[in-house]
Amino acid sequence: MKLRGRFLMLAGIGLSVAISVTGCGSEPTQTALPAGSTVVALGDSLTYGYGANDETAYPTVLAELSKWNVVNAGVNGDTSADVLTRVNEITEQNPDLVLLGVGGNDVLQRIAPDTTRANIVATIDTLQSNNIDVVLIAEPYFSTSALFGKASDNPLYEDIAEAEGIPLYSDGWSTVLSDEALKSDKIHANAAGYRQFAEGLHDYLKDEGWVR
Repeated sequence: MKLRGRFLMLAGIGLSVAISVTGCGSEPTQTALPAGSTVVALGDSLTYGYGANDETAYPTVLAELSKWNVVNAGVNGDTSADVLTRVNEITEQNPDLVLLGVGGNDVLQRIAPDTTRANIVATIDTLQSNNIDVVLIAEPYFSTSALFGKASDNPLYEDIAEAEGIPLYSDGWSTVLSDEALKSDKIHANAAGYRQFAEGLHDYLKDEGWVR
């Protein structure tokens, strides 16, 4: 009986340790940004909200959900090189976080992937050197088939996120732009699509610990 009791006690301790370790591993790794924090959404027409309007662009919807001050720094037609030329303007705003989504136009303009990668990495490095946190947002690889079917993320983003050690929000745009009901044209969302993207991004940021 004594041996059985000791075994049960040790088993219970082991279970408690296992639960404790598992719980720690699932905790968010980021510090939540309070309401009113300045967050910049930096990117191209998908950030700008092309195909809808200012009130329905994803940064506006995200601001409503998060209670942050989300600045829409999306510019229609911007490539990764264009965003890189604007990054110093962003650092001057001293934001608490930058949501970086760019590169789709690079594919449409057939810019070499290595060039796109270098521009995005340089943008990230500039932000981080100014102590600004970055979340990278994956954009679809706009192949001919993707324009008329199911979109999928350009694998470039996962490679960059892993190499730079930064969070990556994946599948958001690919999911929206695979649904005709959520698109204003072949490569842009409509108001419902931008809202769905913002809600998905908000959930991701909450899971990661950025949002309370």
